[in-house]
Amino acid sequence: MSGFFTVGGWTLMSRILGFVRDAMILAYLGTGPLYQAYVVAFRLPNMFRRFFAEGAFNMAFVPMFSKRLEGEQDPDGFASDAFAGLASVLIVLTLVAMAAMPWLIYGLASGFAGQEQFDLSVEFGRIAFPYILFISLAALLSGMLNAAGRFAAAAAAPVLLNVLLIGAMASAAWLGGDIARALIWAIPVAGVVQFGLLWIAVRRAGFTLKLKWPKLSPDMRRLIKVAIPAALAGGVVQVNLLVGQQVASYFDKAVGWLFAADRLYQLPLGVVGIAVGVVLLPDLSRRLQARDDAGAKDALSRAAEVSLALTIPSAVALVIIPFPLVSVLFQRGAATVDDTAAIAVAVAIYGLGLPAFVMQKILQPLFFAREDTRRPFHYAVVSMVANAALAIGLAPVLGWIAPAIATTVAAWLMVALLRVGARSYGDVARFDGRFHGRIWRMVLASAVMGGALWLGTVLLSPFLGMPWIRAFALAVLIAIGVITYFSVAHMTGAIRFGELKRALGRSR
Repeated sequence: MSGFFTVGGWTLMSRILGFVRDAMILAYLGTGPLYQAYVVAFRLPNMFRRFFAEGAFNMAFVPMFSKRLEGEQDPDGFASDAFAGLASVLIVLTLVAMAAMPWLIYGLASGFAGQEQFDLSVEFGRIAFPYILFISLAALLSGMLNAAGRFAAAAAAPVLLNVLLIGAMASAAWLGGDIARALIWAIPVAGVVQFGLLWIAVRRAGFTLKLKWPKLSPDMRRLIKVAIPAALAGGVVQVNLLVGQQVASYFDKAVGWLFAADRLYQLPLGVVGIAVGVVLLPDLSRRLQARDDAGAKDALSRAAEVSLALTIPSAVALVIIPFPLVSVLFQRGAATVDDTAAIAVAVAIYGLGLPAFVMQKILQPLFFAREDTRRPFHYAVVSMVANAALAIGLAPVLGWIAPAIATTVAAWLMVALLRVGARSYGDVARFDGRFHGRIWRMVLASAVMGGALWLGTVLLSPFLGMPWIRAFALAVLIAIGVITYFSVAHMTGAIRFGELKRALGRSR
């Protein structure tokens, strides 16, 4: 669990800075054409990054690298070959994407066609896309460090992105420059800086990467064989985002509203789900390689226990108090109260799916640790079809909010499929008695907290509407929720403070 707190702590810092970044962007740009163009341009390299690196390549690379590292089977040579292969694919992809940018933008947001934001999206996309080259290679370096149990540098790297983007906007505003273009140009610069940090960290960890021409060795053939289904599975997730954005692009400002809502629920998802997933995959790979089934089951159960102890109350808070959260974080400058109301609706819907998003991060390593990427791909296809059917089918009835509903329903469907599929792995894939004994107590504590938040919102509503005091009122409201949840959780036995203290001590 020490790795979880290391990754979670740095991820929390990154998400907090991300809020500062997003609040500044909305304040400077509003939700008009410049903001919508930024959203599409920034999502484009991130979509391909998750497809090629984090979602696909690393899910295949980390278990194979972990086994070679554990058995001292030339992990440096394997990593160097993987680096060369990934870099060559990314360079070709970047060149092709730059040339085909208008068609890519049309594929991402065809509703922009004929409007100002289409040409802006093409311009911004060409500036931002090289980010994928550096950040995807950085993801491979992160995988090496995570496999070696060195989580700090990999978790800290995303902080640099937010620092540079915030600095670029602040500098442009101070100097009277073009804030939108300063923001976009900072994205590829941040990719170079993150890659440099992780390259240094990998060297200090004792690894030696050699730059070489790519070659199709037996190890690389095996890596590709495992990575392709994972890439397809990752691609299905990105197709879900694409479908949602396509639907939203036909509604004025909806692309920006959904993106802002996504940023808010990504805080608990990033701190909990991604942190556990990053730590759990190499840990499970090592334990299964050593045939330590009992240790693997304990690692899975503790990851789920800690994750849901933090995720369930976070989901309740997003559903109960979305408007105060959004108004304090985003409503200033060019962002209006109408924007706040729309974003809050999307936040509440995403909140209903938050536990499902986190459970996916916990259950998928069960498959990836065994180099089984085919079944998660099949499950993801089913989820994709359900997402597309709901998003497109509900849009004429419910309008721009249909993609958020579809995303949440598809997430729960994916969890159900992963849970059923994992049963084939036997007892190691089942949560232990301690988890089952505590989960209902977490739900009870979260329900009591939800009641306290609702009552607190009623009592504090006059102050939550005052521009200069609403942040303090929200802090009081959050404090009420935190104190209520942890008090009830401790009294019912859902959380033991002693266990958390010991885990934090190991993390330090």
